[in-house]
Order: sequence, then C-alpha cells, then structure tokens
Amino acid sequence: MRLRRKRRLLRCLRRRRDLKAVDDNTANIKPNDILLMSVVRNEKIRLPYFLEYYRKLGINHFLFVDNDSDDGTREYLSSQPDVSLWWTDASYKRSTFGLDWSNYLLRRHAHKHWVLTVDPDEFFIYPFCDTRPISALTDWLDDTGVRSFGTMLIDMYPEGVIEDAPYHEGQNPFEIAPWFDAGNYMITRNPTYGNLWIQGGARARAFFQDKPSKAPALNKIPLVKWHRRYAYVSSTHALLPRGLNQVYEEQGGEKTSGALLHAKLIDTLGDKAREELRRQQHYGASGEYKAYASQLDDKPVFWNKWSEKYINWRQLEILGLMSKGNWA
Repeated sequence: MRLRRKRRLLRCLRRRRDLKAVDDNTANIKPNDILLMSVVRNEKIRLPYFLEYYRKLGINHFLFVDNDSDDGTREYLSSQPDVSLWWTDASYKRSTFGLDWSNYLLRRHAHKHWVLTVDPDEFFIYPFCDTRPISALTDWLDDTGVRSFGTMLIDMYPEGVIEDAPYHEGQNPFEIAPWFDAGNYMITRNPTYGNLWIQGGARARAFFQDKPSKAPALNKIPLVKWHRRYAYVSSTHALLPRGLNQVYEEQGGEKTSGALLHAKLIDTLGDKAREELRRQQHYGASGEYKAYASQLDDKPVFWNKWSEKYINWRQLEILGLMSKGNWA
C-alpha cells in the first residue's frame, strides 16, 4: 500500500504539467481556512448555486480545475475572488479521471487544511448543518482526532419526467428534484482498501436493473484533514493511507457521518450523457453514461410509491442514511 501511494503521488507530480493557472489566489488562503476542490467541465449552469451553497456552509476558498469547458465555465469562475482556477485540455481519462490533477493541487495547497472534494452536482449534508457551519464539524473532528469523514451519495430526482421540470441557472436543484430512495441499498466491505462499498438507489433501479453490480458506487469520503502524503485512489471512494477509509464502526455503535445530495437526475443529464459518450473519457469505457443515454429517450420516471421527499438531515438520520454519532 505504501508503494501504491507513492506511485499515486508520483503520477500527480508528473501530471501537474497539464495544469495552467488562470487565477491563482491561493496566497489568500489563511491557516485555518476550509477548502473545496472540484474538477469541472461545462458546468456553468450549476456553478452560481453551487458556490452560494458552499459559501453559506462556510467554505473559505475554492480550488477548481476546468477541463477545457466551452460554455463559459472558465470565464465565470475566473471572476470569483475566492476561487483559484486552473485550466487544462489534457485527457481526463489519462489523468486517472481527474484524480491526478486534484491530488496535485491538494498536495500543493491543502496541506494541514480540512478540504471537501466534491463534484458540482454534489451537496454536502452533515449533522446540525442547518444551525452549525462546517467549521463546527471540523473543529469537533480535530478535537476527537478524526482525519476523514464519510458520506453516502443520495440520488435526488423529480416526481415526473425530468424534462418536465427544467433546471435554470442559479436555481436550487432540489426545488425541482426533492425525492430520493429511502431504501434499496447494498453494502459490502472492500477488502483491498477497507472502505465500504454502497450501491443502489434510483440510478441502480432505473439504469442497472439487470446488472445491479454495475451500478455506480455511492460511498464517498469527501472531507479530509489533508496531508501532502495522502492521495485519493478511486474518485473520493477510497484514499491512501488505508486508515482514512475507516469512517464506519466495526465494534457496534455508529460513527458520525453525513450525506451528499446528488443533483444528477435533472434535465441536464441527457446532454451530459451524449457529450460524455462522444468524449469517451469516463471510467469503464463510459459505461455509466451509455446506460443513461440508452434509456433516457424512453423518458423514465424515477419516482415511485416508496420515494421520500427530502426535509432535512434529521430525516436522513431517522432513515439510517447518516448519523450524528456522539456529536451532540
């Protein structure tokens, strides 16, 4: 595992040549700032609300990599004073699906900082997030000696066909997609990295009903007290050193955990799927996007009689999808 981690770190150092600084404002980062890292492509429609949401949560500085967007993403992000932006037209696939770029920037700029690594359609929920800023959570994690914080990715969706509820720039996506699956999840333990592997939910139901083992992974470890020797190895599903993946309790009880509300199943998905099929830059020969593109023309409805409408984090805890653990 040490050798594997060293190889990851060497990869990210080699791939740093892919990145060109557009606006490097990292000199403004203060020692106790909480950072956010994201690799994006053609996400301008999502970014106004994404930034608003995370600023309100308490993120102090954003690190973005723009992978050759042509929709105004780069121009929009470069106008934001709390954003540091890098651009690249290099292969997303050859950069280990963006991990080499984010691992390098985390190594360079996030050492000894709490950092949240998320996609632009992922919205972090944690216990007491409606009354406490994210710094309250990270302070408590520091006090208890915890270095990483786990979440479950929860696919959100509208009540009807996604095209019937178009998303508008700057809009809260959960105004049009407030529903989720309360159950229908499978959990196993990955013997290699020791992380939990969770599958199921709306995308498994709708797109992978014949091959549930091929459904996307829903386990994420997005919040980490970063060290330059750390590296993500599979999206934010797993890290090295392996101990960072121990975000669950093995001896009974529950560790504090959160959720990522996933705003993927909205009307932008069709265009995104077709673009990614053309580019062929995603994991498994873009198999996930092939599944989306092949079935979206049939206008699937994700809602069913077991769907739950999102209220707040306490609802997710009652349903067993996250836990406040011993954080009071």
